[in-house]
Amino acid sequence: MRRPNVLITGTPGVGKTTLGKELASRAGLNYVNVGDLAKEGELYEGFDEEYDCPILDEDRVIDELEDRMSDGGMIVDYHGCDFFPERWFHIVFVLRTENSFLYDRLESRGYTGKKLQDNIQCEIFQTLYEEAVLSYRKEIVHQLPSNTPEDLERNLDQIMQWIEQWMKDNN
Repeated sequence: MRRPNVLITGTPGVGKTTLGKELASRAGLNYVNVGDLAKEGELYEGFDEEYDCPILDEDRVIDELEDRMSDGGMIVDYHGCDFFPERWFHIVFVLRTENSFLYDRLESRGYTGKKLQDNIQCEIFQTLYEEAVLSYRKEIVHQLPSNTPEDLERNLDQIMQWIEQWMKDNN
């Protein structure tokens, strides 16, 4: 039984992990948070002092995921997307959050100063949506609002319908 690979991307704080975990549970797919994968495997190539975070070793992440992605049935959650091979994903969802919600979410995570401001600007300028559109076929990239619990439920329903249709069409 072939199963699709789904990418969930967007600025930190938009709800990727909440959506990804719940979607994996409902759809019976495998969920991977690339940040957690990198932490567990120490897949880093240095440390960014300015943003106070490790720098992802993208090549090692791809090596780590390649076999699982070729098997299908993966939900991948990460704020960047331009380094993943285009062939990996059948659909890409970019979550979008209004700035007032996003500011509060990031502040509650301890984001301050430049890190907080740059992530808000990233959302304002649709940086990750543009990255996704440039990295994948435009027709597989979709933006979803992610402000409220109602948005989350709507997004889950919409993506579940897409997964079910994909599986009918491809099996």
